[in-house]
Amino acid sequence: MAAKKYNFDKTKTYKIDEALKIVKDNSKTKFDSSIDIAVKLNLDTSKAEQQLRGTITLPNFFGRKDRILVLDDGLTEKDAKAYNVDFTGGKDTIDKISSGWMDFDLIITTPKMMPQLSRLGKLLGPRGLMPNPKIGNVTTDLKKTIAEFQKGVSQYRTDSYGNIHMLVGKSSGDMKKVHENVEFLLAFLKSKRPSTVKGIYIQNVSISSTMGPGVKIEINS
Repeated sequence: MAAKKYNFDKTKTYKIDEALKIVKDNSKTKFDSSIDIAVKLNLDTSKAEQQLRGTITLPNFFGRKDRILVLDDGLTEKDAKAYNVDFTGGKDTIDKISSGWMDFDLIITTPKMMPQLSRLGKLLGPRGLMPNPKIGNVTTDLKKTIAEFQKGVSQYRTDSYGNIHMLVGKSSGDMKKVHENVEFLLAFLKSKRPSTVKGIYIQNVSISSTMGPGVKIEINS
């Protein structure tokens, strides 16, 4: 089968706005494609200090809103209502999860609940649902943390090769807003550069739509 031809040079790098136009023009799915970014960082992920992981709130959120479960034995009915989340609970809810209940996408909890949650590590961990201080969902300030996640928080994490993949927009979205997200993310990653990294830190950046081709971005653009 002949290779599919695209209306751009795959060996060339483009400015962000040019790359986004190419991505949008080559998005041919019947559904609203995601626009994803792949950033190759010069990291040795065998070293703990060069493993980047955390959360970021992009200027413009295009992802799906998470169903939030807040776990804290000290929650009152009034608190639960004020937080305006999907689910709240304490030990009884943890027991419910251990029995197979999984109708949530994110758990926000307090440090005192972690010993009880830790026994569900094998259940929650593989699904990416175990709370972790590194991503901000283990907190002593539930109100503030809930508000941040409700605005739309994206998680980032380097893979074993030092790559970070993240959704930054939708093909139907305002490309100016997607552009803002790309610039914000790259500036954010620069600020997270480990002090032990030598040489060029951001080595390659490309964006693509779902099932679409990758388009390389000029790193200094």
